Amino acid sequence: MDTDMDMDTGTGTTMRTPTDTAHDLRHHGDAEVREGGLTDLAVNVRADTPPAWLKARVAASLDTLAAYPDGRAARAAVARRHGLPVERVLLTAGSAEAFVLLARALAVRRPVVVHPQFTEPEAALRDAGHEVGRVLLREEDGFRLDPAAVPEDADLVVIGNPTNPTSVLHPAEAVARLARPGRTLVVDEAFMDAVPDEPQALAGRTDVPGLVVLRSLTKTWGLAGLRIGYVLAGPETVAALERAQPLWPVSTPALTAAEACMAPAALAEAALAARQVAADRAHLLAGLAEFDEVRVVEAAEGPFVLVRMERADEVRMRLRGLGFAVRRGDTFPGLGPRWLRLAVRDRVTTGRFLQALDQALTLVAR
Repeated sequence: MDTDMDMDTGTGTTMRTPTDTAHDLRHHGDAEVREGGLTDLAVNVRADTPPAWLKARVAASLDTLAAYPDGRAARAAVARRHGLPVERVLLTAGSAEAFVLLARALAVRRPVVVHPQFTEPEAALRDAGHEVGRVLLREEDGFRLDPAAVPEDADLVVIGNPTNPTSVLHPAEAVARLARPGRTLVVDEAFMDAVPDEPQALAGRTDVPGLVVLRSLTKTWGLAGLRIGYVLAGPETVAALERAQPLWPVSTPALTAAEACMAPAALAEAALAARQVAADRAHLLAGLAEFDEVRVVEAAEGPFVLVRMERADEVRMRLRGLGFAVRRGDTFPGLGPRWLRLAVRDRVTTGRFLQALDQALTLVAR
């Protein structure tokens, strides 16, 4: 199907995409802050992380770098955290590596990605030679999942929950209804630990056929530079992905971090951080509601919000001139040039940002 369509609203239908020249699937929020000196609302990593205790644990692991990495303790810690046997856990160099492994290791005929969402899964599938179908969720539906929109013959379905960049948290049972015999259902839960009590999580479930859950430790704990995440799936799937990994794919410092972040005290700290994110997000949403020019995806449950406005790219550039970096939205299939993603920050930073947004909107309107 021709990919030229109104990408601001989508159609709710499936599209076949042998090529895509309309979206830069490899664009990520870090590109917005590489120049330095900007207050970062573009990258969805929690500010002021990693905490001092975690940095100390990672630093102490450097004394063991002469030995090859041994992931057994970290793998067991992840398994305990989710109540699973270790055979259902695979440690990866961030969840992004897992997308590559899935694209290369599984026999897939008709993969479908539910958009708008993190673009790396589709990019990995394309790089592995797959033709990718898209299900575009619609703004008028609040970007909420309709399981019936996914074609029955899709044998691999990828969805984020909560979804980046919309911040929509789909009901777990709606996501689980995507499962079918003979289908791999990949649920990217990279931001689920930023949701208080994780009410819609599928991690730890073993009753959903073909379920693969991806988790990342880079967002909540500020470990994007260390690259650590994990896969939760059936033993056969884990074994297939593990065979596709290079030897020793996760470094000793990253394994140390994974084990540390599974400890009860760390999980309690993450739970407190999730509640703080919810409060800070409410403050941001209240401030954004004061702008007639800004429309917000109000169902936001993640550590970021998606907003729509006219001339958004001009506003983004004005914000850069005022010292703030935000994430452009037009690289996400299903969105377009009127969208921006904003990371949730503390109340003081948000207050300064809202003042800058007011100035930017005024400058663009002249």
